[in-house]
Amino acid sequence: MIISLVSEHASPLAVLGGVDAGGQNVHVAALACALAREGHEVVVHTRRDDPALPARVPFADGVVVEHVDAGPATTLPKDDLLPHMAAFGRRLRESWSVPGRRPDVVHAHFWMSGLAAVEAARPLGVPVLQTFHALGVVKRRHQGAADTSPAARATLEPELARTVDHVLATCSDEVFELRRLGTPRGRITVVPCGVDLTRFTPDGPAEARANDRFRILAVSRMVPRKGIGDLITALPGVPGAELVIAGGPDRERLDTDEEAVRLQHLARTLGVADRVDFRGRVAREDLPTLLRSADVVGCVPWYEPFGIVPLEAMACGVPVLASAVGGMIDTVVHGETGWHVPPRAPDAIAAELRRVMAAPEERVRCGVHGARRAARRYGWDRIAQSTLEAYDRVLPAERRAAATASRRERAVTS
Repeated sequence: MIISLVSEHASPLAVLGGVDAGGQNVHVAALACALAREGHEVVVHTRRDDPALPARVPFADGVVVEHVDAGPATTLPKDDLLPHMAAFGRRLRESWSVPGRRPDVVHAHFWMSGLAAVEAARPLGVPVLQTFHALGVVKRRHQGAADTSPAARATLEPELARTVDHVLATCSDEVFELRRLGTPRGRITVVPCGVDLTRFTPDGPAEARANDRFRILAVSRMVPRKGIGDLITALPGVPGAELVIAGGPDRERLDTDEEAVRLQHLARTLGVADRVDFRGRVAREDLPTLLRSADVVGCVPWYEPFGIVPLEAMACGVPVLASAVGGMIDTVVHGETGWHVPPRAPDAIAAELRRVMAAPEERVRCGVHGARRAARRYGWDRIAQSTLEAYDRVLPAERRAAATASRRERAVTS
């Protein structure tokens, strides 16, 4: 089966840590590879943001990244891309009209990708599935006037949710939001994000620590809604703890990042700058080693469509302190794999960290249970199987039967 993944701003090839490069990039890259391991041909279509990029780049066995010309070939904020989605859709339709290049199914990631995918696929009779990764109505609710989404998102995104053949929600909370937007429940399937269980494991090296402080680790893009400021604000109430923050630009460029500068100033103002370590961008291959060095991983965003970092921490056997929002309500089990706190509540964060700090046996138990839960539920091969089952629901009967038979045959021979 030929599968087209459309991800207009989040390329699998992007360097993680920037404002618009994070969980969606990881999700699309890992899903593409997992689908290819199931024997399918996968093409990821993303917008060209550099004129030197080749038209097609091999990414993994069975996976190609195709750069689509839509708007200027330069990096643009994702919220500025809407005017270029019509051109993106036209280019996709041209590509898919070439003999041998027409996909059996199209899976769009983010709402603007969905607009382009529907524009391209519908005239060709190709079914379209949609993963939103974030819903504009939720973003507006939490960010208010700070939301930089195009105004048209408020009408275009709900219409898209009702137009595509099927929606893959990443968590149960998103199902409720989609139903409020008028999406029929029968056209929604929950398929969470996954974790690379070959890279993120409990066994492996941990970063050496220079002191015996209780280590809280935050891995995040440098944007206010991720709640890093709340962790810093909580730190005066957690004596003897240090906070390591990984994310944003490279360490030597943190002073040029507006949010990093704000957070550094906050730490100085609160008198905890000596207990806050801003690492900047950490290479993905180095992340497991850093995660294993933590006593607890703090993920306390104001809202979160899913949250991949909690899964990566759990897979490494590290308990998670998480906001009780979005996907983390599903992934982090309070008292079993970590603990929930209210969003935007530094006092509650500090109180729970003090309690957890004094309970080493509970931390170990939660770490063990977290690793088991991640391995049992969230490996990418399992996520790929669930995704393929959703594809089956929109494929024509004869194509669905062929796809199902092919998967059964591979299961028998593997």
